[in-house]
Amino acid sequence: QVQLVESGGGLVQSGGSLRLSCTASRSIFRINAMGWYRQAPGKQRELVATIISGGTTNYADSVKGRFTISRDNVMNTVYLQMTSLKPEDTAVYYCNVNYNFGNYWGQGTQVTVSS
Repeated sequence: QVQLVESGGGLVQSGGSLRLSCTASRSIFRINAMGWYRQAPGKQRELVATIISGGTTNYADSVKGRFTISRDNVMNTVYLQMTSLKPEDTAVYYCNVNYNFGNYWGQGTQVTVSS
């Protein structure tokens, strides 16, 4: 079993920035992929950004150029740097990590962007 602890959400004005962190309870050195998803009220959960074992990143079109995903293997942590935030970025953001032995989700952290 793997626990994921997320932090960094909050309330920010449009155009502002936030950095989300997700720390895993075991090493992320040999993950298949790790990423961030979000779910807005009344909508399905959607992919925001992922980073795979080789370091390749993938972003939703809606966040390209504004969000950056990165990882720290020593700290077992993945980050999501969010800039130029928009009200439509408001959602609960979930961390996900995929190992060969299982797929795990964090509890979610709320991001609210005011106009």
